[in-house]
Amino acid sequence: MSAQPGLNGKTLFISGGSRGIGLAIARRAALDGARITIAAKTTDAHPTLPGTIYTAADEIERAGGQALPIACDIRDSDQIDAAVRRTVERFGGIDICINNASAISLTGTLATDPSDTIHARRQRGTFPGFAHACPTCGTRATRTC
Repeated sequence: MSAQPGLNGKTLFISGGSRGIGLAIARRAALDGARITIAAKTTDAHPTLPGTIYTAADEIERAGGQALPIACDIRDSDQIDAAVRRTVERFGGIDICINNASAISLTGTLATDPSDTIHARRQRGTFPGFAHACPTCGTRATRTC
């Protein structure tokens, strides 16, 4: 059986990577020496939720990766485009795009407004992330989009 290729030298664009699953993916990739953009909204500490784009970047770099923290609201296509451009300028392209950004609501299901931020991120955030990042995959030897 052949070994899985590592992520050393690969560039990951992770939305919502300042905490949770996105940060866990980033930390694991950093152990291989990956270059990682953390595109998320949290720039200041939240009173009840851990992590910011800057604390995530510190963790990535301590684990052996390179980090580019970018404040970005994935509901805004222009912000995604700017974040992708900055990633390409810094790292030369994107190999892997992980659309992880989401939101939680501390309300019950029936009390959650379906037009709120949670649904906006899930419905409008995923496609623009791939739509902006995918063309940059062509700058790499293997196009994955």
